[in-house]
Amino acid sequence: MANKAKPSANQATPKPRRQLISSGSPFERDIGYSRAVVQGPLIFVSGTSGFNYETMKIEKGVAAQAEQCLKNIDHALRQANSCLKDTVRVTYVLPNGKDFKKCWPVLQRYFGEVRPAAMMISAKLLDPRMKIEIEVTAMRQ
Repeated sequence: MANKAKPSANQATPKPRRQLISSGSPFERDIGYSRAVVQGPLIFVSGTSGFNYETMKIEKGVAAQAEQCLKNIDHALRQANSCLKDTVRVTYVLPNGKDFKKCWPVLQRYFGEVRPAAMMISAKLLDPRMKIEIEVTAMRQ
C-alpha cells in the first residue's frame, strides 16, 4: 500500500475558484446575494421565485410559477456549465402547503428521472404574489 504524502502545514492547498452568478433580478442587488454560487463541482442556487426576470412579471397559478422557477434555475445552472439533471438536492417553499400537489406534474417533468433529495417547507415568502420558491444544489458530472 503506497503512502500518499499529505501537504505540510507550510504548503497551501489550492482552493477551487468561486464563481458568482446573477440573474439580474433586483432582489439580488437590493438584498445582497447571488442567484447561484459555484464552488468546485458544486452549484448552490438560491431560493428562486416564479418571476420572469426579464419582464419582472409573475403568473398567478402555483404550477405556472413552479415552471418559471425551474426555468430560472436552469438558466443559472447553464451559466455554471451544468443543468437541472445535475440536481442532487431541492427545497420547495410554499406559503400554502396545500398548493404543493398542484406542482407535482411540473416537478415530475423536470425531476422524475433525476430524483434528487427533496424537502417541502410551508413559510411566508417575500412578496404575496409568490406562491412557490425553489432552491437547488447541483453537482457537475
